[in-house]
Amino acid sequence: MIASLFATSHAATHAVSNSIAVPSIRWLAILPPIIMIGGAVVLLGIASLVPKPLRVRVSTIATVIISGGALGVALWQWNDVQQHGAHTYIKHAVVMDGFSVFITMLVAIAMLLTALVADGYLRREGTHGAEFHVLAMLSASGAMMMGMANDLIIIFLGLEILSLALYVLTAFNYKRAASGEAALKYLILGGFSSAIFVYGIALTYGATGSTNLTQISDYLSKNVVLTNGLLLAGLALMLVGFSFKVAAVPFHMWTPDVYQGAPSPVTGFMAAVAKAGAFAALLRVLFSSFGVIETDWRPIIYGLAVLSLVLGAFVALRQRDVKRMLAYSSINHAGFILLGVSAGTARGASASLYYLFAYMLMTIGSFAIVTVLGGEGDRDHDISRYRGLAGRQPVMALALAVLLLAQAGAPFTTGLWAKLQVVFAAVGAGEVPLAVIAMVTAAVAAYFYLRVAVLMYAGGGLGEIEGGAGGSAQLGAEGGMTAGGTIVAGSEGSDTGGGLAWATPASAASTVTTINEQILLDDETTQSEEEAERERVPVPALAGLAIALCTGVTVLFGVWPQPLIDFANHATLLFLPK
Repeated sequence: MIASLFATSHAATHAVSNSIAVPSIRWLAILPPIIMIGGAVVLLGIASLVPKPLRVRVSTIATVIISGGALGVALWQWNDVQQHGAHTYIKHAVVMDGFSVFITMLVAIAMLLTALVADGYLRREGTHGAEFHVLAMLSASGAMMMGMANDLIIIFLGLEILSLALYVLTAFNYKRAASGEAALKYLILGGFSSAIFVYGIALTYGATGSTNLTQISDYLSKNVVLTNGLLLAGLALMLVGFSFKVAAVPFHMWTPDVYQGAPSPVTGFMAAVAKAGAFAALLRVLFSSFGVIETDWRPIIYGLAVLSLVLGAFVALRQRDVKRMLAYSSINHAGFILLGVSAGTARGASASLYYLFAYMLMTIGSFAIVTVLGGEGDRDHDISRYRGLAGRQPVMALALAVLLLAQAGAPFTTGLWAKLQVVFAAVGAGEVPLAVIAMVTAAVAAYFYLRVAVLMYAGGGLGEIEGGAGGSAQLGAEGGMTAGGTIVAGSEGSDTGGGLAWATPASAASTVTTINEQILLDDETTQSEEEAERERVPVPALAGLAIALCTGVTVLFGVWPQPLIDFANHATLLFLPK
């Protein structure tokens, strides 16, 4: 009896095991994130086995090699997709197409550049070990997964891998209280946004019976949903989660504090990689699955774009801390990328991809310079720190000016073409008012970029009133000036008796310069040449290389834009919509 029961149980178990279908895995499709995760695990293992903390330079070299390997595999994937087309793998949970390969390349390049920037920062702060690089590579692997995901569950896994590592990286500088505070805010708000996103996935599953993007698209295209409240609620909650990650208004509250408190290399990495992963998943979800109901989600994206464009541009005007200024700038950039998403067309997707690539180079290069100028402790980020930088370090000032002007959309930079691409996509989709709002905010945003550029080239003597041959120009009690040479209005109680006085041309020019500086800085601080000399900072070789690469590519593809535009266009042509 017992023997027969055992035999029956064994037969049933054998039948069940035979009925389980193991999905076929094509390792090429998921190789880049495997390289990043595997490289991070190996590096961490080596660091844990050596008796002393691993040298920063060793970790940097390893990270550059691993990122380069992921980039090389992505190039191989691009060639494979061109020859054999786009395909889904692992039970249609992962897709390998031009879109996913583009995002993989972007993230790999961002990781490589961040490793170069962080090398000098970590050695300056006396932080040894491989923890920074391990966490950054794990975060990058999450962004790659979001780009190639064809299932909402995979998107959520990628989002959490991306986010959890960023929470720790934000608090990486344990010597600064602001760093820990920023990480705590990011963690709490990020936890809420993840919960909301998961709830949206659950509602979407309840409405369609699947979390697979292909199956959701098939369901919506073949069935007429009479009451779609559950589906729209799920989509709305997922949009909240995505909006938090891309820092779109009104889900941007964490951005200024986290950008300011996080270590500067982490801020640049976060701005580039988190946006790339989140926008990649957003485009995939909206275009692949919910394209049938685009009339329902396009107004939401339209509103998010308007709010992000306006608030990001206008609030940045009042920021003195450069990192907070760049934080609001990133919100404005998110609004521009949302123009391409709102268009709901292949041209819009291509424009968004181009903008993401251009923005990645501009923001990592900008934060690389901010990292160098921040000084020991990474605390000195007031805008006055950049006054007269061109006189002290002309090459760095030129690089920062180029990168900031590129973000403003100056000619002969990728920033101009990025803005034009998304604006043309919006106009082509009939969203002319949105395009007009975007261009107006771009003009407003140009002020705070030019503000820093003007201060850098204004000279180290700004704020000092130099006397001319006939006297020195000074602001009187009522705003008048007393000097000798040029007629100016005096004030009652002054030496001129409230009448007219003469000021020399040199002193008058000095006064105008002072007034302009007060407009730019909102203070009356002065700076001597000796102080300017002391503020010269050494530029680490690898950080200088990263700055040169970001600046050079920004200008190269600004002058010769067609290759990058074609690359972004081709990525969407190879995009698998179902």
